[in-house]
Amino acid sequence: MSFATVLTASRLPEKPWKTGAVVRLALCVLSSILMLGGLTAMVARYFETPQNSSPIVFVALAVAAFVFTVAAMVMFFRSWSDDERYLFNLLVLLVCIYGGMIFLWLAGRLIHGKIELENQVESMLIAVITFQGTALVFVHFFLREHSMKWAQGFGLNLRPGHALLLGACVGILTPYPAWILQDVSIRLFETLRLHPQAQQTVEILRHTIGLSGRITSGIATIMIAPIGEEIIFRGIFYPWAKRKFSQQIALWGTALLFGAVHANLASFIPLTLLAVVLVWLYEYTGTLLAPIAVHCVFNAANFVALYYQRN
Repeated sequence: MSFATVLTASRLPEKPWKTGAVVRLALCVLSSILMLGGLTAMVARYFETPQNSSPIVFVALAVAAFVFTVAAMVMFFRSWSDDERYLFNLLVLLVCIYGGMIFLWLAGRLIHGKIELENQVESMLIAVITFQGTALVFVHFFLREHSMKWAQGFGLNLRPGHALLLGACVGILTPYPAWILQDVSIRLFETLRLHPQAQQTVEILRHTIGLSGRITSGIATIMIAPIGEEIIFRGIFYPWAKRKFSQQIALWGTALLFGAVHANLASFIPLTLLAVVLVWLYEYTGTLLAPIAVHCVFNAANFVALYYQRN
């Protein structure tokens, strides 16, 4: 069965995702990464540095930043259909965003030295939780706005055993071609004198020491990250773009976005092509369980390979 045949005769029904809801979801995820992620890292950095002063003031500023950030996210999910309250809602949203940023900046001024965390594993976990983790919370409200449940929204009740088995089999086949493509990409970019570096998450995993650190990193990269990313990119962005524009634009647009969001030149091409395979599976099975299984197995293979490569 060809790729084009699957796309034209798929089991994936059209999703009624509203453009406004998709935009607000994306803004919520972005706000969580920038503000909640930055705040969490800043709090951890403050208390791991003993010479920092004014803990009461710092905690007060951090709490204020958190309250303003949560208020901004609540405003994102409120209904703005009433034209008379549109400007008022926009004003409150801007006050919440800038208020959170100001309190976050003031809290950072109380930290001596670098604001960035020295523990890279903690930094990676904060990034995963504030991106993929909180995205799962936001998707709950996204689905509720569309009067849908998780199983209905992402086809989770459609032959789950078959989808997971198929996804696991495809996942076993994907790492080696991806490694070859990454090696070719590195050589290509080096000829262009771009000198791509390893992905930051890969470097963190490669230098993780201790059993607890490996287990925690493994759960984050093998379980949490794939589920969050598949729901956002394949479960929401792809069906919305497919209905709004066209299937080809949705396919390659979300695939390129998926490759770019990992912010690594060396892995951009293999991750983009992996995203195409994941869309193919979603169309073929009609359930998001299949691409989730592929993504989990793919990340697990990379995790194990990095561990043995380090040893």
